[in-house]
Amino acid sequence: MTLPSVEDIRALHEKYAPTQEAFDAVHTHCEIVWNVAQSLIDAAGLTVDADLVRTGCLLHDIGVYHLYDAQGHLDYKSYVRHGVLGHEMLAKENLPERVRRFCSCHTGVGLTREDIVAQDLPLPRRDFLPETAEERLVMYADKFHSKTSPPRFWTVPSYARHIGRFGSAKAEAFEALRAEFGEPDVSALAARFGHRWE
Repeated sequence: MTLPSVEDIRALHEKYAPTQEAFDAVHTHCEIVWNVAQSLIDAAGLTVDADLVRTGCLLHDIGVYHLYDAQGHLDYKSYVRHGVLGHEMLAKENLPERVRRFCSCHTGVGLTREDIVAQDLPLPRRDFLPETAEERLVMYADKFHSKTSPPRFWTVPSYARHIGRFGSAKAEAFEALRAEFGEPDVSALAARFGHRWE
């Protein structure tokens, strides 16, 4: 499988970003997620396809661009759809399913059909769960940075408290990811990017 280059991926972000501010928020977040994943790969000597992980990190949130209006305001009510929107965008760009899945299967710690039905989410009634180590790593690395205004980093304890609000099954899923991939040190990245962390 031929993966898009970093330059190709940046060009896709530039193609779809409706404003410079949207590009800055989404592309920077994707770069940060790659930095988090790379630090986990290096620290634990993970046996994953690092090139595929980088591609997944850099593309996982591209669907967010479809949620901005012409004035640059983000539709937070529809945010849960950004993964399936990204999957559709990458399909139109003829990227392989293995790459597209990083978009649709990274939300939270995975969305099940039962989650979607119980919460009446505006998503197809099926599972959106990572299946490979690379997909799980991208989903996990994504948990440590938020595009909020201002953007912020999460630590393992702070994200564990956050995800715990969605029930014990979600907390256990996050703990399984921590056990599989380790704990990133977000303090250095927070200083590098000038974002707060908690």
